[in-house]
Amino acid sequence: MELYHASHPAEVKNYDTERLRKEFLVASLLEPGKLKLAYSHVDRFIIGGAVPGESPVKLEASKVDTGTDFFLERREIGIINVGGAGQITVDGETYEMANKDCLYIGLGAREVAFQNASDGGEAARFYFNSVPAHQAYPTVKAAIGEASPNHLGSITNSNERTIYRYIHTGGIRSCQLVMGMTLLKPGNMWNTMPCHTHNRRSEVYFYFDMPGDGAVFHIMGEPGETRHLVIRNEEGVVSPSWSIHSGVGTSNYTFIWGMAGENQIFEDMDAVAMKDLR
Repeated sequence: MELYHASHPAEVKNYDTERLRKEFLVASLLEPGKLKLAYSHVDRFIIGGAVPGESPVKLEASKVDTGTDFFLERREIGIINVGGAGQITVDGETYEMANKDCLYIGLGAREVAFQNASDGGEAARFYFNSVPAHQAYPTVKAAIGEASPNHLGSITNSNERTIYRYIHTGGIRSCQLVMGMTLLKPGNMWNTMPCHTHNRRSEVYFYFDMPGDGAVFHIMGEPGETRHLVIRNEEGVVSPSWSIHSGVGTSNYTFIWGMAGENQIFEDMDAVAMKDLR
């Protein structure tokens, strides 16, 4: 499990490109036949990916990593399939997972396994966010058509997009995790601009559905001290609460966002005026 430590904004403004990538970029999450995990000390996020092969991939971590006997003993998790059809088995119950389906699993589930569908098609590719929990909520699946959509932006500003909220106060209930997905329309490249911060919670981004030669320039940092990371397909970014989190791509793309912290109010944001960005 890779570790990501909390960083102070006064230090981050002195980082070069290599150090920025080391501290905030989460790469190589989806590898065939493997479970990959990254642990952020910011709100105790675990960011992960599972790509089953011929055999299922189990959700597990050592006691050294989590301090518990099983992964979800003190945690909850939100999972979105970004690949072909697959299945997730939770304590003996199997959930069929199509592309962009979401599954929430609450505190206390002991055995979780990822596997491909039996049709022999494209492999499933599961991305997930997990955070600590102190209350159990039931396991719930939602397809993209069951998520709460919010259409924003315009082609004039190159930011026409639809935000789909899966795990939130008006959808799948959780202890503290909030999770969803944003799809940019063709011909649109900007996300989350005008930008914002939310000092009461941190956020994790995962970019996908990008062409092989595509990139997203993820903009982060304090509003008056912005920096950028060049992101490739299926890479993630840890965004601390003090940082903006915006991006512009070489084409349209999709990203999954997950949040945890003081509250679950999606609209709890501190807007940043365009004139204050530097």
